[in-house]
Amino acid sequence: MHTREEKMAAFGRYLDVLDALREKCPWDRKQTNESLRPNTIEETFELADALMKDDKNEICKELGDVLLHICFYAKIGEEQEEFDIADVCNRSADKLIFRHPHVYHPSQVGAKDPKPLPYQPDESANQDQQKDITVTQVLQNWEQIKLKEKDGNKRVLSGVPNALPSLIKAYRIQDKARNVGFDWEDKQDVWAKVHEELAELEAELNREDKEKSTQELGDFLFSVINAARLYKLNPDNALEMTNQKFIRRFNYVEEHSIRIGKPLTEMTLAEMDALWEEAKAKE
Repeated sequence: MHTREEKMAAFGRYLDVLDALREKCPWDRKQTNESLRPNTIEETFELADALMKDDKNEICKELGDVLLHICFYAKIGEEQEEFDIADVCNRSADKLIFRHPHVYHPSQVGAKDPKPLPYQPDESANQDQQKDITVTQVLQNWEQIKLKEKDGNKRVLSGVPNALPSLIKAYRIQDKARNVGFDWEDKQDVWAKVHEELAELEAELNREDKEKSTQELGDFLFSVINAARLYKLNPDNALEMTNQKFIRRFNYVEEHSIRIGKPLTEMTLAEMDALWEEAKAKE
């Protein structure tokens, strides 16, 4: 791995390259926040895909693509004399320091009025005190601190971006509510809610009321996501794993149909099911 000096030199070289492209490349020169935004979303999803596949080479590559966008937005901010990459880094570092009193000042954990903290960890802090701080305490303190930040969230759920995909948004909403104590006391109690929501969904489906069925479907999915969270499972990752599994098995069925020259539309469900089971057995 590289030394700290090598890392700083690499980042400096990266900024130099971006400066040159912004000045000399016609495409880079004309980019704006608005024109870059769709590409940023695409690059973020490509990174998420690489992370799901645990492809280290692709993760490194996609991190570079996301970093380009971060630096590009900072470059545009610098040109507009609003902020630059140093401001981005410093503000992020300040926020991390302020939100991690268990590292910089353990005595602040659980305080009703957390104070801004110095930049360096308190070396005199009791190490046993640091070890005794639980992840739950850290997360609860994190939410309290964010509400007190000058530019922070004014409401517990205001930190959940509206643009998040619905499944991820539901998980984040529930997680933030948990951090302030709004949660099931016993995780097993959530199953009664799941069954209740499923029964209500089935009732509306039987009535063929599309609007109410849609609402009840949302309630049911929300309860299942809640159950996943309580059992420390990531529902988005779980669903994507199932998506990939379905794609593999369906592709197996389709490849067989191509080999024998029989379109899927002409195969019986029983034939496709048999091939599906073959695909399962080969995994």
